[in-house]
This record gives sequence, structure tokens and C-alpha cells, in this order.
Amino acid sequence: MEACSSAHYWARIPVGREPFYQLSALAADLVGRKVDLIATSGGDLVALAARNATSTIPIVFIGGSDPVERGLVASLARPGGNVTGFSSLLVELFPKRLELLSELVPQARVIALLVNPNSASAAARITREVQDTARTRGMQLPILKAGTENEIDAAFATLLQLHVDGLVVSSEPFFTSRREQLVGVAARHAVPAIYALREFPASGGLISYGPSVTSTFRQLGIYAGRILKGAKPADLPVQPPTTVELVINLNTAKTLGLTVPLSILARADEVIEYPVSTRPGRSEPNMEGGYGALGVVPAVEAERPLWAWIAAVR
Repeated sequence: MEACSSAHYWARIPVGREPFYQLSALAADLVGRKVDLIATSGGDLVALAARNATSTIPIVFIGGSDPVERGLVASLARPGGNVTGFSSLLVELFPKRLELLSELVPQARVIALLVNPNSASAAARITREVQDTARTRGMQLPILKAGTENEIDAAFATLLQLHVDGLVVSSEPFFTSRREQLVGVAARHAVPAIYALREFPASGGLISYGPSVTSTFRQLGIYAGRILKGAKPADLPVQPPTTVELVINLNTAKTLGLTVPLSILARADEVIEYPVSTRPGRSEPNMEGGYGALGVVPAVEAERPLWAWIAAVR
């Protein structure tokens, strides 16, 4: 844990690599500091660790799967308890990702879907949605599963054996934590892939369509500010991200021998034309190494340190 100031603490945890008891220990330590609010990112395990550590301190989370299924909240509309936040699962975006990839690779007849079997229910919902779209488009959709670093490599070995034309990668905190590996192995095997977050094409991936991480962190800050002014988490509904963005990496498309249709370029929110990790002048949340976070705002000068924390991770 890093003490960033006398009124703000910040802890980073490698998502998918640290055992749950370490998250629990960090959360318990933060609760022991008698803070006014805990903000979490990096997936549901981080939020669960915070919730298990306290039933009274307000918690605002950014999660990647179904918060009701994971036991974080009672319902999306009425969370109950001390937890609320934002779920970036957005299952309804997956058919659109398949459509975008098939538009980018028009000759594709076999497109695989990569899911994390450790998030079984979310994987099942995503699979159903994408299978329906693939069926209507007359496409084959092999389902590949990976929940560890080694399984990612194994999934790509299977992908090559199946001679797939493209890959849809599930929006999953573990995959975000392994984005360098995913982007690297896709490039090595010349597999066109579409991802959920801008951070993938910014790291050299081909294309992404999904929620804006920057915008979601701003939403988290607004919720946290409302709670610090007296609102109750139980009364604030769990919301989806408000901003969805389409990002294409032209450098990667050129390397793969793909011509990006004007229809995609016209809709793109961002076109990356050089192999860099971030665009100059663009502020981003710290995604280095796929880290999740537990951030806290103590009672002393609560409002100012909140915005200092948001600025630190934006």
C-alpha cells in the first residue's frame, strides 16, 4: 500500500495473480484506518474483498461481471447495504463486436470467442448472445476458454488448429490484466481480434468496442462525491458505463494486411496511426500490469482528497 497523502491511501493489486486472502488483508487494513469511503477497480474480487471487510463504510466499485450474481448487491436498481457502483459487462455489446470484426474481415467464416471459465455465468451469457448473432450470419463460433496465463497460450494453439479467421475476446478483468500477452500472441499468429477496451488497441491490438475506462472513472468519482455529501449507496442504482467507444489501430490493421472500411473509420471515436501505448495529451486510468485498486478517502478534508485520488488514477 502506498500512502499518497495524509488524507488518502492507494493500494494496487495484480488482478488474477494475487490470492484472495491478500486482497482481504489489504481491505481490512484500509477499514482499520476508519475511512469515509472505499473505491475499487480491477474486478469483482477487489470489490468483494472490500465488502467482506466492512458492512458500514460506503463502497463504490467498477466491476466486470454481474454484481448481483457475485453477491455484491441485492439488485441493480436497489443495491441495498453499503455497496454500489458500475458494471462494465454489457453483454449486449458482444454481438456488435462480432459484427464489427466480420465487417473488418469480410471473408471470415469461423470466428472464435475467448471466455474465462472462472466467470462461468458471465461466460454462458456472453456465449449465448454471440452464438445467436453468429448463427444468423451463417458463421461458425468455436468457444475457447482460458483462466490462466498458460491457458491463453493453449487457447491460441487450439485457435490455430481450427483455422479461425478472427477472435472476439471477452470483457474480463483477467484478460485486461493479460492484455500484453493477448495482443502479443494475436500479433505473433496474425489473428485479427476485437477487444472490449481501448487499452488493447493502444497496446497494439487491432480494434476495440466497449466502455470508456476514463469516463467510467469519472462516473465513479461523481458517485463517491454524492455519497460523501450524504447519499446512501443503497439508494444509488448500479449503472452501466455511459460512454461506449470504437477504437481502431491502423498500424496493426496494415500489419495484418487488412483494409479498414470507411464505414468503420467514420464511426471510430479514435484512430491510432502509430504503435504507441497512449496518445499524447490523453489522460488515462493507470492500467499498468492490469492492476486493480483499492482507494480510500478518510474523514479529514474528504472532498478535496477524493478528487486528488480520481486525478491520480484518471
